[in-house]
Amino acid sequence: MPTQTPKPLLTALRYIPAIPSELIPTLEKIGLKSAADLLFYFPRRYEDYQEVISVREATLGQTVSLMVTVREVDHTVSMAGKMTVYALVEQDGHYLRIIWFNQPYLVDKIKVGMKLALHGTVTERGGRLQILQPKFTVMDAASAQLKPTLLPVYGLTEGLKQKDIRRIVRKVVERFADQAEEALPDAVRQELGLCDIQTAIRWIHAPESNTQADEARRRFAFQELLILQVALAKRRHQVTLEPSAPALPLTPAIENRIRQRLPFQLTDSQEQVFHEIAKDLERNIPMNRLLHGDVGSGKTAVAICALLQTIAHGHQAIFMAPTEILARQHERTLRTWLQSSRVKIALWTGSTSHRQQLAERIHTGEIDIVVGTQAIVESELQFARLGLIIIDEQHKFGVRQRARLKQLANHDPHYLVMTATPIPRTISMTVFGDLDVSTLVRPANAPPLVKTYLGSESKRDKWWSFFCKKIDHGRQGYVIAPLVDSTEDSKWIGVEGLYESLVNGVLANYRVDLLHGRQSAEEKDATLRAFANGQTQVIVATSVVEVGIDVPNATVMTIESAERFGLSQLHQLRGRVCRSKHMGYVCVFSSSGTAEDNERLRAFVEHADGFQLAEIDMQLRGPGNLFSTEQTGFPPLIIADLIRDSALVTQAREMAAKIVAADPELKQPELERLRRQMAFRYGNALDISDVG
Repeated sequence: MPTQTPKPLLTALRYIPAIPSELIPTLEKIGLKSAADLLFYFPRRYEDYQEVISVREATLGQTVSLMVTVREVDHTVSMAGKMTVYALVEQDGHYLRIIWFNQPYLVDKIKVGMKLALHGTVTERGGRLQILQPKFTVMDAASAQLKPTLLPVYGLTEGLKQKDIRRIVRKVVERFADQAEEALPDAVRQELGLCDIQTAIRWIHAPESNTQADEARRRFAFQELLILQVALAKRRHQVTLEPSAPALPLTPAIENRIRQRLPFQLTDSQEQVFHEIAKDLERNIPMNRLLHGDVGSGKTAVAICALLQTIAHGHQAIFMAPTEILARQHERTLRTWLQSSRVKIALWTGSTSHRQQLAERIHTGEIDIVVGTQAIVESELQFARLGLIIIDEQHKFGVRQRARLKQLANHDPHYLVMTATPIPRTISMTVFGDLDVSTLVRPANAPPLVKTYLGSESKRDKWWSFFCKKIDHGRQGYVIAPLVDSTEDSKWIGVEGLYESLVNGVLANYRVDLLHGRQSAEEKDATLRAFANGQTQVIVATSVVEVGIDVPNATVMTIESAERFGLSQLHQLRGRVCRSKHMGYVCVFSSSGTAEDNERLRAFVEHADGFQLAEIDMQLRGPGNLFSTEQTGFPPLIIADLIRDSALVTQAREMAAKIVAADPELKQPELERLRRQMAFRYGNALDISDVG
C-alpha cells in the first residue's frame, strides 16, 4: 500500500536481523523486498483462539481452542495403506490424545516438544478424552507465550511456512510500525472514526479482538478506496480543464433530422439518455460517458443518435466493436438508417483491403463514420475532424486502448463507451469511476424476450426435440460449452467432444459448425459470417459468442455445464437469442447436479433483469469475475472488497469529491502523502501526473 515511504521503511530484508537469510529469496519471490512490504503484507484471515481454555477444563462434546505441547507422536498404517497419526499433548500436567486420519505428511510435521494451537471437538474412547482431526497451528515459543487470541493467516509460497512469516512480520511490526507515515488527513480520520496508521498496523497483524481486526481492516480498505476515488475525481476534474473537444449543439433542426432517421419512437429511457449525451456533446469539454443497458434496451439506437449529432456539425466519428461480425452488423444498420443521405460510411477491420486509399479518404475528411474493430487502434489512421468515439462492449477494451485512440485526432474527441453487461453500483463507482454513467432499461411493460428453462437428464430428449423443431421451422441455434476440451479429471463438457457427439447424433441432419477461442481470427470470422448468412443452422461454441454476435434469426440455445459460467455471463449468452420479434428459448444443464449449483441456475431461470443478476453474481463470485484488472487497466485492490465494503466505496467517493472540489491540485500539506500515493498508483492508468 505505501508508495513514497520514509527511508527506514525502505530497509532491504537483508539488513533486518529478524529475517533468516535463507528465506530472503523466497520472500522476494512474492514481492516482499523491504520492511514496508512486510508491514503492509496483510493477513488473508485469522484463526480464532479467543476462547482458549486449559486442557483440564475440556469436557466431552465441547468444541475447544487449546494451547498445548506435543509430548509423544506415533502412527499406524492399515492393510489398505491408510495412515493414522497420533499425538499426545499436554498442558500444565493434563494430557489429551489427538488423532489425524489420512494425513501422512503430519508424520514429518508434528514433532515432540512442538507448541500447537488446536481447535476441535472433544470426544471419548476407552475412558480417555481425545480430539479427532483438529485444526492446528504450529507456534514458536514467543507466540505460545504471548497467547494470541487471533492468529493471522498469511499467503504463502513454496518454501515459506506460516510460523516463519508470522514471526518475521511480528518482528518487523515491533521495529518499524512507528515509522509508518499517516496518509489520511486528521480531519478525514476523525469524521469517519478511523484509527491512525500505526495502530492499524499493529491491530491488523496482532489483533486482540475481532473489533480490532475489523477496525484495522476498515481503515486500510477506506484508505485504498479513497486513493482510487481521489484519482478518479482528479481525472474528472482534469478533463474539465481541457476544453479541447468540439462543441456540437443539438439544435431543433438537427434533432428533427435525427428523429426522421429513426425507424421507431424512442422509449422514455432512451429519450433520457439521448438528451444526457446530447448535452455532453454541446460542451467543448470532452464527453466521458459510459452507457450501460441490459440486453434489448436499445443502446445502438442511442449511439446512432450521437453519431448523427456529430456528423451534422461536419465532424467525423468512430464506432468500434469487439468483433468483425458485430462491426459489419453496425455498418449495415447505419447504411439502412442513412440510405439516401450524404453520410459516407467506411468499415475498417483486420480484413479491410485497399487500406491506403481508404486511409487517405479518412484523412481528408471525406469519410464521416468509420465502423471497425481493434484494428482501428492498431492502425496509423489520422482523422481530419474526429469529434466522437463510440466503443461498444467497453470491457473488451482497456484504458490504454482508449488513450491510443486520442492520437488519431488533433484534439480530444468526445467518448461514449457502452456495455451490455449490467454493472453493479460499486463497480460503476470504481472500475468506471472516471466516467459519467447513463443507464438504459427496457420498458416495464415490455414482453419477455426469452423463456429460460433448467434442464434435467429426464427432460433432455424432450428439449432436443423442441430445439430441432425450431430449426426445422427456419430458426437457428447455439449450443454452448465452457471448455474447448473435455478432460478426464474435469466434470465439465468440452466443446470439441460435444460437437462430435451432436453431429453424429441429435443434430446429424443439420448444418452445424464449431467455434472456439483457439481458432484463428480468420476461422472465427468465416464461421460467424456463415452463421449470420444462414448457411449454418447451429453453432456449437464456447463463450466466444457471449458478446459481439447479432443474428436475429437465432432463437434457441442449449448451455451445457452451465454451472461453470457466472450469472452475468449466462445472461449475456442468453442475449444472443433475443435479437428479433421471435421469442427466444434457452435451456441450461448442470454437470454437477449439486444443490448449490442448481440453486444458482434457478436464480438465472427466474430473473430476466440483468442488473439484478449482476448483483447476485457479484455476491456469489466477486467483482473480479465481471471485470478483470487487465480490462480496466487499474492495479488490483489489495484489501478492499467491493462487496463487503460497498458502504466504504460510497463514503470514499463522497470524501474524494469534497477533497478535490476544495483543493483540485491537492496542494495542501495534509494532502501531500495522499497525492503522492494517488499519482504513484493510478497516475499511468488514468493519465494523471504528480503535481506540485
